[in-house]
Amino acid sequence: MGYYRLSEEEVKKINDKLDDVVLLLKSKQRTDPEQVWFDTQEFIQIMNISKRTAAYWRTSKTIAYSQIGNKIYYRLSDILDLLQRSTISANLSLTLNNTTDGQVNNI
Repeated sequence: MGYYRLSEEEVKKINDKLDDVVLLLKSKQRTDPEQVWFDTQEFIQIMNISKRTAAYWRTSKTIAYSQIGNKIYYRLSDILDLLQRSTISANLSLTLNNTTDGQVNNI
């Protein structure tokens, strides 16, 4: 079987076309949290909750959602907003006295 060696010009053309494909794919990807949607199954997997908890969060208006027929969708930005609202700040001046070696641990 014979081999064909590409010229530098042919390699440059292939690389240019690959760059164009990469740019096209990046432009098609939805990275804006306002445009990324998850159905209930994906949402409960992301949040590690049950279907009942997801339903409770919807009825208690803990999480915003959209419904088309029987299908429910959650926007990524709403999930991130829920997590932000639920964030508990750390106390950085906390002194921990319980260590396995008996030493005081200042954090």
